Amino acid sequence: MAEENKGRTEREFEKIINVCRDIYIKKMRDYGTSWRIMRPMSLTDQIFIKARRIRSLEEKSEHRVNEGIVPEYIGIVNYCAMALIQLELGPGEPINEEKALNLYDMMIGRATSLMLNKNHDYDEAWRGMRVSSFTDIILQKLYRTKEIESHNGKTIISEGVDANYMDMINYAIFALIKLCAE
Repeated sequence: MAEENKGRTEREFEKIINVCRDIYIKKMRDYGTSWRIMRPMSLTDQIFIKARRIRSLEEKSEHRVNEGIVPEYIGIVNYCAMALIQLELGPGEPINEEKALNLYDMMIGRATSLMLNKNHDYDEAWRGMRVSSFTDIILQKLYRTKEIESHNGKTIISEGVDANYMDMINYAIFALIKLCAE
């Protein structure tokens, strides 16, 4: 059963990635790669805003903006991919769509590879988790990322900012899998 779920996880993951990628492409066609000017810390703050809004929506019965949780999780995936690109290239001038898409695919590929390895070791534990736990873990990883950033990216024993972005991508995709299955 566990092996069957692992193949299922890979298929579900790919389906969500395709949704996120499609939105990344459409936004890129609307705005270009204007995000290239942003420093990774600014992208961390963008992700933080998305995660805080998700938590707010999870806790409040009244919602004043008619946008749900799903677009926010998609935003987390895409902003994390952009942040990973910025870590690799550094902030700079806009790049062409083809290069931006190739870099996106590379970063999402790295995150997916990490998920597959961790999912193997954790034996599909994410399936027993609540979506609200994914939100909390993402927020925790954001606070960790902000702390690492305040130390100029230096850690003593912990993983770096890039590992936190990849984990956030994976937790956001797990949440999206659960939300889209409901």
